[in-house]
Amino acid sequence: MRYAIIGSGMMGQEHMRNLALLPNAELVAIADSDAGMRDKAAALAAQLGQAITVFEDGEAMLQAEMLDAVIIAAPNHTHYDIVTKVMAYGPAILLEKPMCTVAEDAIALEQQVRGYAPLFWVGMEYRYMPPVARFIERTHQGHVGAAKMLMIREHRFPFLEKVGDWNRFNRNSGGTFVEKCCHFFDLMRTILRDEPVRIFASGGQDVNHLDERYDGETPDILDNGFVLIDFAGGARAVLDLCMFAEGAEQQEDISLIGDMAKLEVQIPSAKVTYSPRSCKADGTGRAVEQIDTPADALAAGDHHGATYFQLRAFHDALVNGGAAVVDALDGLRAVQMGLAAQESIATGLPVTLNFAEKA
Repeated sequence: MRYAIIGSGMMGQEHMRNLALLPNAELVAIADSDAGMRDKAAALAAQLGQAITVFEDGEAMLQAEMLDAVIIAAPNHTHYDIVTKVMAYGPAILLEKPMCTVAEDAIALEQQVRGYAPLFWVGMEYRYMPPVARFIERTHQGHVGAAKMLMIREHRFPFLEKVGDWNRFNRNSGGTFVEKCCHFFDLMRTILRDEPVRIFASGGQDVNHLDERYDGETPDILDNGFVLIDFAGGARAVLDLCMFAEGAEQQEDISLIGDMAKLEVQIPSAKVTYSPRSCKADGTGRAVEQIDTPADALAAGDHHGATYFQLRAFHDALVNGGAAVVDALDGLRAVQMGLAAQESIATGLPVTLNFAEKA
């Protein structure tokens, strides 16, 4: 299968490294408007043994190459325009998160994809971290019983440097709770297999990027917050985000409590811990499962092997004609939840959602 990538920044290069691990997946082209990124992509391709043609313009690449699949890893605010152009050529598409930065574009794209026959997949790779995938599997096997309380905590480093630092502004990224937290809202829907009905959030920009200036403008991206979400089936979920916690031992911590037990997973320790209600104070009855990730998948990216396993699933669907596991509706819902959280932060009020029907 002949692949191309549009956008060769950090995530585009991660896809390059992971495509090199997939059998029968040939990266043949890269498009990027930034000359420096094109040079870096060409150098990386040479290291990986990938024979690619490098283009300045994505549409020129689409016209020149016969492609089975296109991975879109360009800046968030360009997604809608790029996807609509790529769809005209009919390849399978893997679109990096977030699907779009504004609700109107996300809704319009989800509706367009309904009539698009080729594979269309949104890059919510956190589902594919092996420890998280095992956590999800066990929750769906009923190990905690009826789910009641879901908690996701990410304590991490600030936003990384990008070309032109486009991610410092909400207008480009969609905002922190769209750009960063769409992963976690997707995980909530996936774990609970339910839809949110109400979101209340509190957050702010208290530490990061306040001393930076871009054409005299100060970044407006939020760096912390709490989000409380009620789900239709009665479960509640909480997101705890802090992006000035570089020293945290565990970057992500996810736990689900049901009427039978608590299950939790931590990254990077990759431990899944099962604590039934009958567990004793000394830990008797508690079980810890260590989930290993292949070293080459760990080395190929920054998401604990998730990009590799997602690409493998995408490639299998492409080869065998399967359906997308993470479809356009999933991408839309994650954007809508992130935007609702940011609206709640701005207004101080809860936001009601109605996801009972398709967009």
